[in-house]
Amino acid sequence: MKIYNTLAREKQELIPLEEGVVRIYACGPTVYNYIHIGNARPLCVFDVLRRYLEWRGYEVRFVQNFTDIDDKIIRRANEEGVTYDVIAERYIEEFRTDAAGLGVREATVHPRATENMNEIIDIVRTLEEKGYAYRADNGDVYFRTRRDAHYGKLSHQPIDDLESGARIGVGEQKEDALDFALWKAAKPGEPSWPSPWSEGRPGWHIECSAMVRRYLGKTIDIHCGGQDLIFPHHENEVAQSECCNDATFARYWMHNGYINVDNKKMSKSLGNFFTVRDVAQQYGYEPIRYFLISSSYRSPINYNAEIIEQGKAALDRLYNCRNGLEFALKNAPDGEADAAVTTFCEARRQQFIVAMDDDLNTADAIAALFELAKDCNLMAAGAPTKGSCELALSTFNELADVLGLLYSRAAEGDDDAEIEALIAARTQARAAKNWAESDRIRDELKARGVVVEDTPQGVKWHRA
Repeated sequence: MKIYNTLAREKQELIPLEEGVVRIYACGPTVYNYIHIGNARPLCVFDVLRRYLEWRGYEVRFVQNFTDIDDKIIRRANEEGVTYDVIAERYIEEFRTDAAGLGVREATVHPRATENMNEIIDIVRTLEEKGYAYRADNGDVYFRTRRDAHYGKLSHQPIDDLESGARIGVGEQKEDALDFALWKAAKPGEPSWPSPWSEGRPGWHIECSAMVRRYLGKTIDIHCGGQDLIFPHHENEVAQSECCNDATFARYWMHNGYINVDNKKMSKSLGNFFTVRDVAQQYGYEPIRYFLISSSYRSPINYNAEIIEQGKAALDRLYNCRNGLEFALKNAPDGEADAAVTTFCEARRQQFIVAMDDDLNTADAIAALFELAKDCNLMAAGAPTKGSCELALSTFNELADVLGLLYSRAAEGDDDAEIEALIAARTQARAAKNWAESDRIRDELKARGVVVEDTPQGVKWHRA
């Protein structure tokens, strides 16, 4: 598999440090509000990466953090008159609800910044001992950016360009405008933790370095996140981690592109800011996931209602294919899989692998799934054997699962027995030419959102 490495600015073959094991760290949310659709893109994209690597036989150790102490969290807590941990706990649970709705698997570990204070303090202390960090008079601790000769290598920005955009904020006591905070002394009324420098809390960047080292080691295979994190967040992670550990921090960096709304940057000030929860209430979660993985992960994508509707229609076609395969299997005669079915299943599987091996090309992988659906529909329209139906259905489900698709309607079968009974009663009414009763049952099924189709093989049905 080749992935585009932001650090190298080219596609490179993925060769894990340890054979058969891939260590991945993905930047998680700052938990002060519901996640928006921009947050959801890396969630879904890198969930597909993990699923694919696991499908190809790798053991994936996937760590995604929660930033549970931050200025925004403290501000929200003060507005509501509660402690910071009440806000953090609330929105961690809301995150879990949305992530599950999007079909995102739980990380191997979901560490929190506040659970890793000892590790954070240890890294800051080491950086200070090596001369890469210094304590200001007010108890803040900063990283000496110019001391790191390789600073800027991830964002590919010369130090002079970075300097032009740097500044010293009110209350900061930096030696240099480029320096960034490793530890912040607490202001009155803020939550704080003891440290050798002051009662305070960690800077934003240091927490990820600490959690990477604790849960995955000094060097990991892949670090991923949104394009907006390349600078300064990821650049600062690289600097402090490599200066502390004297080891490569991450061998591959993957960054997803931005989301625009109606061709404009998503912004609260523009009134085009959408949370996942709001969109899901209108369209469901799965169309959001489909939208987020249907294009190249590195390209910007444009969100609007029409595109989500198109995603719903595309998912309907896939669900209808699966329903048709399940129906065909139920009515198929015994027999081995036909050679033609074996051939098209293997061809689509290879098409899928070629796409995904090319820098996680989910757009072409989805195209392969639709080609397989077309093959399966043609097969189901004939007189396939049980073996053919089983092979086609298992291949179809397998590839859909790698993409994390076709999960939202799996739990809708609680009333299947009732529906089957109604369909059987309708069939009996039609056989008795009791058209009034047949029409009544049809209308009841329609009211339940059930579409009935009479075929030569029997009655097929699916939910609208």
